[in-house]
Amino acid sequence: MAEFDVDLFVIGGGSGGVRAARIAANYGAKVMVAEEYRMGGTCVIRGCVPKKLFVIGSHVHQEIEDAAGFGWSIGQVSFDWATLVANKDKEIARLEGAYTTNVEKSGARIVKTRAVLEDAHTIRLATGEKVTAKYILIATGGAPNHGPAVPGIEHVISSNEAFHLKELPKRIVIQGGGYIALEFAGIFAGFGSDVTVVYRGDNILRGFDEDVRKHVRTEMEKRGITIITGCTVAKVDKHGKDYTTHLSSGSSIASDQVMFAIGRHPNVRGLGLEAAAVAINPANGGIQVDGWSKTSVDNIYAVGDVTHRTNLTPVAIREGHAFADTVFGKRPVQVDHATIPTAVFSQPEVGTVGLTEEEARAQYSHVDIYKTDFRPIKATMSGRDTRVLMKLVVDGSSDRVLGCHIVGDAAAEITQAVAIAVKMKATKADFDATVALHPTASEELVTMRTPTARHVRQAAE
Repeated sequence: MAEFDVDLFVIGGGSGGVRAARIAANYGAKVMVAEEYRMGGTCVIRGCVPKKLFVIGSHVHQEIEDAAGFGWSIGQVSFDWATLVANKDKEIARLEGAYTTNVEKSGARIVKTRAVLEDAHTIRLATGEKVTAKYILIATGGAPNHGPAVPGIEHVISSNEAFHLKELPKRIVIQGGGYIALEFAGIFAGFGSDVTVVYRGDNILRGFDEDVRKHVRTEMEKRGITIITGCTVAKVDKHGKDYTTHLSSGSSIASDQVMFAIGRHPNVRGLGLEAAAVAINPANGGIQVDGWSKTSVDNIYAVGDVTHRTNLTPVAIREGHAFADTVFGKRPVQVDHATIPTAVFSQPEVGTVGLTEEEARAQYSHVDIYKTDFRPIKATMSGRDTRVLMKLVVDGSSDRVLGCHIVGDAAAEITQAVAIAVKMKATKADFDATVALHPTASEELVTMRTPTARHVRQAAE
């Protein structure tokens, strides 16, 4: 009789957990995956995938407006929110089915129920069944965080509910200044909503390059989105179907929907972590792990947003794969969390990889900046008042490109390719030696010859 029921028990059927389960099963491990909601996790069910579908849909209105400059005469058009939501639901259901099928094809077993740790090797299912496992992987992701409770918090929706609204709000207030808040601001504005963004900091996109932050704000405001910084939502009152949002500044805003997108917290509650002696990282509230994704308990690992390291789906997938390779493939793999490209599907779109100018100047004595801000070719005919930002951050001593920051159409697509060069430690001379692809916006990345700024850090006296 085997010592354990399974070799690996995965708690969470999202991107990281599914990848780990499939790879471990391919190595011959007996694997069970528990998912209490829907297979696919945050990204597929209520995150990046439905969000990107909404973003694509919201672009259509702008495309119609721009068409006139290119000779198209388009008659009266209409938009139906319910159709968008229904078609999105069909696509998410298809993807959920694909995730489920792929796990089962690998030989792993899925149980659609909640799982809680009883000790380091025992998991109790909500069905009452108990399962013992040699190894346990926690991949429960994150959940929206509404922050400190304010009066009327019960009237506020998160991004989860935004995907299932019965009607498109005519006016919406969104609190937050990061990925989710700005992406939904662009979505709702694109579909015709009156959007107000409220953020506590001095400017949106905290942690991004300062030039990116300024550029995105300017472009969003050009598109009619109101951005109020330096204050927070203090109270939300409901009057029938309408809401009044009271701000800490003393002003108030009327709307028919209020959304909070002020961050996400690791989904660690009620997992039985204490019973298994799994430690929480006091610095970020996520499960504490080492470079191998191992927790404070030798046979228990954690990957993805539940660790609160780098909350991006491809990172969770990479961590899950590395865990399976290391533990079941006997091929030790550590994930390099440096130089990870990321995108904000705001409008305009942001793509970034590597260091910001501020980070580079703190780490390197000589930093050269190459920056351009220009009107894209499409705007010359459409007449739209919009500009693209491209910026390279370079080590002035070694000539290595430390960071690339793009704001504009297809920024994410361009950044994925540039990320390869940055990861390979390409130099500015390598960029300069690359023939431009004309006419494109991205050719600017290889034609910027003269630094727009040079920074030399003075040695301490």
